[in-house]
Amino acid sequence: MNKSLLGFLLLVASFCHLSPAHADGLVVDKVYHPYVLANEKEFEWRIMSSQTENKNRLGQRFGYGQSFAENKMLELYVIGERDQDDNFGVTGYEVEMRWMLTEQGQYSADWGAIFEFEKHNGEDNFEATSGIAVEKEFGKLSATLNAFLIYEWGNSIENEFETEFRAKFRYRYMSVLQPSIEIYLGEDFVGIGPGFMGTYRFEGQKQLKWEAGFISEISHSGKDHTLRFALEYEF
Repeated sequence: MNKSLLGFLLLVASFCHLSPAHADGLVVDKVYHPYVLANEKEFEWRIMSSQTENKNRLGQRFGYGQSFAENKMLELYVIGERDQDDNFGVTGYEVEMRWMLTEQGQYSADWGAIFEFEKHNGEDNFEATSGIAVEKEFGKLSATLNAFLIYEWGNSIENEFETEFRAKFRYRYMSVLQPSIEIYLGEDFVGIGPGFMGTYRFEGQKQLKWEAGFISEISHSGKDHTLRFALEYEF
């Protein structure tokens, strides 16, 4: 087996032995790539729909981002979720910074950092997240890993540290269609399922990215499926 591939799989295994946990809410979300483009601007929309035997959860994020350096990008999000009475509304706001730590192809793997700060709407509850994103290519295959450390605090939630892991193993079939397998670890949650992504390129730096995935919980019996979809328009 290729030594770089073996080392990367050992890195996956070490992340998987983290005590899995996640802030309250939907576990399945975006798998971040470590890249930032200079002068990049984007609009983003994400939707996550999760069905269990007891409830049907729905979350959405609307964001605008802009790079402020060749390797750093800032993005602002409005977060919406459906409550227990099936009413959908704004539940929070988030600011996110992505930092591309290495140039693409500079080392055997590409590295990036992610920092997030979230304020719950109408409540003095907060969430701070720091994480890493790693991506490595093996021919036409790509492996992307995310590992996060999360701290929650506030008036109506318990102050605590938590961890989260996400992974995507992708086949770069063509630019507009790239199938993948996605893995998520969260609080009492281990999920896996197929995913797809693609990029439609226009003139200049303009492009439209799409992602979709269907994740099933496998760590316990019972129904727990999540459908995720995302659109990004970069310009």
